[in-house]
Amino acid sequence: MAKPNKLTLFGVACAAVLAGVLFTHEGNELRAQNAKPAKAAPAAQVSVATVVQQTVAVRVQAIGNVEAYATVALKARVDGQIVEVNFKEGQKVRRGAVLFRIDPRPFEVAMRQAEANLMRDTAQMEQTRSQERRYQELLQKNFVSREAYAQIRTNAETAAAVVQASKAAVDNARLQLGYCSIRSPLDGFVGKVMLQKGNLAKANDSNPLVVINQMQPIYVNFAVPEKLLATIRDHMAKDRLTVDARAPDSDQPAAVGTLSFVDNAVDAATGTIRLKAVFPNKDSALWPGQFVNISLRLYEQKDALVVPAQAVQAGPKGQYVYVINADMRAEVRKIELDRIDGDNAIVASGLNKGETVVVKGQLRLAPGAKVVIAEPTTAKP
Repeated sequence: MAKPNKLTLFGVACAAVLAGVLFTHEGNELRAQNAKPAKAAPAAQVSVATVVQQTVAVRVQAIGNVEAYATVALKARVDGQIVEVNFKEGQKVRRGAVLFRIDPRPFEVAMRQAEANLMRDTAQMEQTRSQERRYQELLQKNFVSREAYAQIRTNAETAAAVVQASKAAVDNARLQLGYCSIRSPLDGFVGKVMLQKGNLAKANDSNPLVVINQMQPIYVNFAVPEKLLATIRDHMAKDRLTVDARAPDSDQPAAVGTLSFVDNAVDAATGTIRLKAVFPNKDSALWPGQFVNISLRLYEQKDALVVPAQAVQAGPKGQYVYVINADMRAEVRKIELDRIDGDNAIVASGLNKGETVVVKGQLRLAPGAKVVIAEPTTAKP
């Protein structure tokens, strides 16, 4: 059998390679024809808001501490046993209401004694005056000497002075008897009772019987940086400044008051100035010692661009928002933020009135991503 030459072997190899290439090409075409088209990325569902232009208040935020409008530590002014306690702890009391009553019997006795002394001294005065009138008639007839008349007149004047002293003693006894009824000097809420019925009260004791706090109206103290002092004083000179106070995490409406006091010196240790606002507090929402969030309104800023604060995102290059364009795609827009005011963000630059920004669903977005609007919202006024 003849051996195949090299040329024949080379031809066979080339034919095999060509057949393989043709087979691979036909297989690729077949797979391309049978393959399904790739699915486009689904649109991200987001919530959006419209950029609005409106008048907003320029505010100063601070932490405040509620303080009673007036505080009275009620003490006894006479010694005696407490026989009545006419209130319950924590109760609201009215001005003039009798809160404690001290045993009045010793003071009633002293009162009657003072009145008796007044009656005695008044009778003696009348007698000396009658005697003085008789001696005056005798003096005119030269029946008595001037020295004798002068002595009688002195006795009458002394008796009159004694009567005045006795009247003062009666008034003092009546005053001491009045101190047995301890009354509230103001409208307010009483605290814990320090001495219950049956205890002996001492006049001007170091420990009060009870402490009363007046809460209607009520004060709130707070401090702001000293750099704001000039601005606050300027606006305070033009008009009354409104102050809102709200307890942290409270869903109740903020209490509204008025700035009433600016301290006369800056605290050098903290670089702050202390302010005080007064609130009507008719619903007793503010309580002494409570910490509250303070918002001091300085003036109204017109034509401000406002978006919900949750639309603003922070990135390596600063703050930005996602803007929805006409093709319903997300566009990253860098912005300059003026300030955050509650639930709203006031934008200095980077946005225009009427544009649509994403407020929920930013984590599902990328530049150019397709979006579907779930629930449009607007910035709160």
